[in-house]
Amino acid sequence: MNAAGGSKAGATDEEIEALPEFRTSPLFTPAEKLAFELAEATLQVPVEVSDELFARLRVQYSEAELVELAAIAALENFRSRFNRVFRVEANGFYCPLPRRPVAVS
Repeated sequence: MNAAGGSKAGATDEEIEALPEFRTSPLFTPAEKLAFELAEATLQVPVEVSDELFARLRVQYSEAELVELAAIAALENFRSRFNRVFRVEANGFYCPLPRRPVAVS
């Protein structure tokens, strides 16, 4: 899912910003980290979802949930690659909010 879709689905700006470090970020649950691992695996050429990763996914997610996760990852990969062909840039649907100043006491 892209940043705009993630934001619409309830992801915070901090979570979106922390995605590159999802493995070590305390902002994500173990289930979310596992889903991100799957998404990352689908970026490889060729796609390689190891038996070990799939086994961990099957413990956490139902078959229907795995189908949905795989479909979302495939769709986002398709969209991203398609857009690059035509040099389609981000269209501004996602804009992080400015950080609030921390109150000093």
